[in-house]
Order: sequence, then structure tokens, then C-alpha cells
Amino acid sequence: MFMQKKIFKFITLILVTGSLPVILVAQQPRIANLRAYDQTGINVFEDPKDTGSIFSGIKVKFGAGFTQQFQNLKHENPGALNNQAGSFANGISVPGNKLKVITAGFQTAQANLYMDVQLADGIRLNITTYLSTKHHNETWVKGGYLQFDKLPFKGQIWADIMKVTTIKIGHFEVDYGDEHYRRSDGGQSLYNPFMEGNIMDEFATEIGGEVYVRKHGWFAMAGLTNGMIKGNVDSLYKSANPDGDLHKAPSLILKAGFDKQLAEKLRVRLSGSYYGNQSSGGNTLFGGDRSGSNYQFIMEENSANPASTTGSGSPLAFSGRFNPGFSKKVNAFMFNGFIKAGGLELFGTYEAASGRTSKEEDSRKVNQYAGDAVYRFGRTENLFIGVRYNIVTARLADNATGTGAGAIQYNGDVTINRFATSAGWFLTKNILMKGEYVIQKYKDFPTADYRADGKFNGYVIEAIIGF
Repeated sequence: MFMQKKIFKFITLILVTGSLPVILVAQQPRIANLRAYDQTGINVFEDPKDTGSIFSGIKVKFGAGFTQQFQNLKHENPGALNNQAGSFANGISVPGNKLKVITAGFQTAQANLYMDVQLADGIRLNITTYLSTKHHNETWVKGGYLQFDKLPFKGQIWADIMKVTTIKIGHFEVDYGDEHYRRSDGGQSLYNPFMEGNIMDEFATEIGGEVYVRKHGWFAMAGLTNGMIKGNVDSLYKSANPDGDLHKAPSLILKAGFDKQLAEKLRVRLSGSYYGNQSSGGNTLFGGDRSGSNYQFIMEENSANPASTTGSGSPLAFSGRFNPGFSKKVNAFMFNGFIKAGGLELFGTYEAASGRTSKEEDSRKVNQYAGDAVYRFGRTENLFIGVRYNIVTARLADNATGTGAGAIQYNGDVTINRFATSAGWFLTKNILMKGEYVIQKYKDFPTADYRADGKFNGYVIEAIIGF
């Protein structure tokens, strides 16, 4: 009965506030070459290319994404050797690896704010701000960039070039792979038919530029960034880089593919991506999310501020994810396939990456596979059901910590797999209710690791507003 009352209050809250975005959207100007923040933005990857829009002066559009979740997940780690809050072994303190005690309940609401400005003909500015997220409760700027779909130069040659070219410059979400277009991002979780993205989450905001060329369904992109989550002019001190390499290298990003509507109800997209940095001051390709996971406190140690012995940064912010810890060197390849036939959508991912930290001498490898099937139905495809499977196989960093019974030796491959089913309902194109049931398992982790023989399962209900 208590659970039913919570869910009822949750739905009532969304229905009461649901009219707000409708009022605000009615006042918004049209911004060219912008992916919509509502239902019409689903299955849009690169921003649409529109060279026929007419500029009539500077226009400012504000958008937002709001997400509220109710979570009922359970976890366990029966294979962990020291599954207690803490103890002493041979006179040495052992922190233990008992999992955090969690109960069903609401998560903290998340909110994003978008400001898009049409500065000139074919020139757009975007600034995205996290108002409240799992990782940062305070307001935090995600990034901002200029996008050129036209250039303010006279001459037919420039017009011809920009008919097929888009240029992005600033601090932005790098375009590695296609999964980052579908993942949840703080308050903007409307594009994602599930609760989370990949187990090994690919997301980074970096400073640099990307150039796209698109024609007849074919596209290619080349980008160059600073290879770090923010600006950095510090030298790479030897104390932080025992490999002795103090050189900071840029990141190279390449992407190419084919995306075309082959028939009225058939769309096919194939893409391949590469991201590489050979000497970073702190690369975050697999840990750059400043919003956090949509699974809260799941498979986390019981201590209030668990130390990160796995290279995963702040564990409480990224529950349920896996970060291989390629902070100094990384080379990653991703191949994606997407087919939409009527209401049926199939999306697949294969990823192979290698890299190391500055403390390691040799690179390690990791592989990831993911596939999902989503069926959308209803007059406006306002209802959907989905199923997803994701598996990661990785070699952990051999960063031994402690001695005696407290030591953890990472020297083998581990596997994490996730199975999820979902269902959703768009009340309007701006309001979505969705739910997911998930099972995730951890295999072959060392017994001293808190994830040894780990498992979590249960459901999450989510309500989203996007406009």
C-alpha cells in the first residue's frame, strides 16, 4: 500500500506540472539546425542540416529537461572475501567491502537548461547547464559551442562548401560513436528508451573543433580536441606521471558512415568511429559524465565516501557503470548499426578499446557489445516497449592496494553483463513516463573486490519533461 501511494503521488505530480512546457514551447522561436529536445528529437544523431532557413535577426530559445525517478533495486556480492564493514587481519586494517544498504525510494530530481541562440544566418550558439544532477548537485555548465552551417563570407564557393559542411567549435560533447546520442544526460533522458546507456559509458566534453561533411546519405567527420574534460595549462608533474611522459597530446576523433531513408518506412544507418589520445593529462572518455548514473547507490561500498581502488573516479556518481581507467593513453573504436522499419528499431554497438594509466607500462584491452530492440506504436508512436542486452569484458589495471589480507591484485579479465526490459508512454511529445526492469551481473572479479560475484536487479520508474 505504501509503495502504491508513492507511485500515485509521482504520477499526479507529473500530470499537474505537465502543462508548463506546453505554455513555454508556444512562446519559443525557431532555431535552425537544432535537434529538438522533445519526442521529435528521438533517433536524430547529428544536428539536422538546413541551409534554406531565412535569418530575420537574433533569436534566443530556452529549453529544458527534467527527470524524476523512483527506484526499487536490490544488490548483493556473495563472492566477496571480506564482506563486512571492516576488520583487522594480521594487524592491518581491512576496510571491508560490504555493499551500501539501500531501500526503495525517489532519487533526487535532475534538471538541464538549454540556451540556443541564432546569432546570424546559419550560425548558432549553444550553452547547456546542469541545474541539478547526481554528480553535481550545484549548477554546473556542461559546455558551449558555436555551430556554423553557413559562413559570413561572400562568394559562391563558400556557399557551395557549406551546403554539405558543418563546423562546430567550442567546449562540447565529442562525437565518438552513436550511443551518446541515445544515452540519458542528467535531466534530458527523453531520447533514451532505457534508464542507462552502456555499462562502459562513452561520454566526454572537451575543447576543440569538429568538421562534418554530408551528402547523399554519406557522412564523415574529423575532430581535434585538448583531450581533457576542461581547460588545463598545468605541466604533467613527474609525481603524477611516473611513466615520465610529460607531453600532453591532443585527441583525434574520426567518424564516417551512411544514414538514409531507403523507403517510406525503412531507415538504415551504419557508422564507425575512432577516438585516440597518446598522452593525456587526464583523459575521461569513459568517465567524463558530470551528471551521473540513473541507478543510485547500486553496487557501491557501504562507506559514506568509498575510496576508488578501481580507477572509476567517484563511485557514488557512476553506480552500475564500468570505467577501464584509460586516463593517460586511449585508442577506442566503435561500430554502430541502426535500422528503423515501421515501428521497429534495432540498434547495435561493438566497441574495442585499449589504454593505460600513467602508472602502467603496458596497455590493457576492453571489449563491449550491446544490442537493443524497441517497438513503437500508437498514432504518433507514443507508446513503446524495448529489450536490451549489454556485455563488457575487460582486463583490470594491476594497481595492487594494501598488503596481506587487504591487498587487491587486478591481473585478469572480468565480465559484466546487463539485461533490461522497458516500456514507455508519451502523454504529449514533451512528457514521457517509462519504466525498466534490469538485471546486472559481475563475473570473475577478485574475491577482495567488492564487486566479486555481484548482482543487482529490480525496477526504476522515470518521468521526463523535455522542451
